[in-house]
Amino acid sequence: MSTPHIVVVGSYATGLTMKAARIPTAGETLLGTGYREDFGGKGSNQAIGCARLGAHVDFVGSIGNDSFGDMAVGLYRDEGIGARFVKRSAEAPTGVGFIVVEASSGQNCIVLDPGANELLRTADVSDALATLDSPSVVLTQLEIPVDAADAALSHGRSAGAITILNPAPVRHLPASVFGSADILTPNQTEAKVLAGCAPDESVAAEKVAQDLLRRGVKHVVMTLGEKGALLVNGTSQRLIPAVQVRAVDTTGAGDSFNAGLAVALAYGDSIEAAVEFAIITGAMAVTKEGVVPSLPRRDEVSDFCRSHGISAPGWLGAALSQ
Repeated sequence: MSTPHIVVVGSYATGLTMKAARIPTAGETLLGTGYREDFGGKGSNQAIGCARLGAHVDFVGSIGNDSFGDMAVGLYRDEGIGARFVKRSAEAPTGVGFIVVEASSGQNCIVLDPGANELLRTADVSDALATLDSPSVVLTQLEIPVDAADAALSHGRSAGAITILNPAPVRHLPASVFGSADILTPNQTEAKVLAGCAPDESVAAEKVAQDLLRRGVKHVVMTLGEKGALLVNGTSQRLIPAVQVRAVDTTGAGDSFNAGLAVALAYGDSIEAAVEFAIITGAMAVTKEGVVPSLPRRDEVSDFCRSHGISAPGWLGAALSQ
């Protein structure tokens, strides 16, 4: 079985993380523990996740000419990710994210300064996708300028790739973005905002997904945390249950989910089977601290499936034998 090619267009940021007894409220100062510096950025995390699961990955992004940027370059070399279209800029520092994790539950809050990520231009994305061999999947997010994500989706669609948009952090999107996305992967709050609802509005997830379909998306895969994921398209809707695990740190769950989804689709799985696989990789990520350390490798997924009585996809075994 040949190794599929995935292009991830997105962000890199260094994650500065600590734990606290709870998430602080406005104006409150808490003592934290366990401060660490981690590799981060949704695009970068998802690229690493895809590579570890058996895909050939090229990453397109923008980082600063600083020590955090040097760390990113070394990371891509170590993970075997193509980085010739990661541009370095002296105009802005490498992005940074500040993460507070609630010690008892693993829930988190994040504040991100995009830094050099804001300098990723549509021309950078167009040039990369015009040069790289035709990918099976193009995956992007919204920690980069919207027009750069839009270019990733439109050029990916033109190249015949499956296009995936993970709309985080959520923001207003032009109609062209919805029309170029084969698959939209919001969480429940992001989906509400994209559909024009208030984040805390009480509205059925199925209704929100149908609204997003009317905007031009082919499939909505809405992540619902411990409830699993809701898959809705023009012909059906299905709630795919979660795999029950003990959560330690939920920070990397969404990135691991999107990586699993992209790789399964790149290997030829149906959308339903790909979501089932993504739920597995997302669940595995919450059982370890940190984002990059929690992104599973294909042998770990195989072992997890075996220990939980889950049938692993056939391509996973083929990838392991390569």
